[in-house]
Amino acid sequence: MKTKLLITTVTALGLSACSKDKFSTKPQLTFQSVNTQVLAPEQIIKFTLHYTDKEGDIQNNLYVEKITQNCEASNFESVYQMPTDVPPQQNGEGDVTVTFGYGVDLNVPPIKEPACPAQNDTCYFRFALTDKKNNTSDTITSPQIVLLKR
Repeated sequence: MKTKLLITTVTALGLSACSKDKFSTKPQLTFQSVNTQVLAPEQIIKFTLHYTDKEGDIQNNLYVEKITQNCEASNFESVYQMPTDVPPQQNGEGDVTVTFGYGVDLNVPPIKEPACPAQNDTCYFRFALTDKKNNTSDTITSPQIVLLKR
């Protein structure tokens, strides 16, 4: 009898822990996809990220950092301006598409030519989202991206 009671209690606790709300005061950011992992000159790269925020007070900017792994000179940090303001809503969630152009001027932020002498850049991108009350999401990382040298 004690064993049945213990199993029932453990199962009930386990189920209640699994049903926690996915929305929290701190924004949550998850990586969804990237349109290419090998970026040639004159191409555009698009990262799709998903966010959730309990208060829905997401700002319209996102921290982005490019980390080059095979040479030191071509990293960048920026605040990416999302195309439109995110409307405030309780339990807000949505997708954000972050777009960069490599040698292309199509009204998107540029990625510069690889700075590694005579070789391609192998890099990854890091993203973080801050809400209006300065709660910042954990930093998420893209898969490796190769920028081909011209």
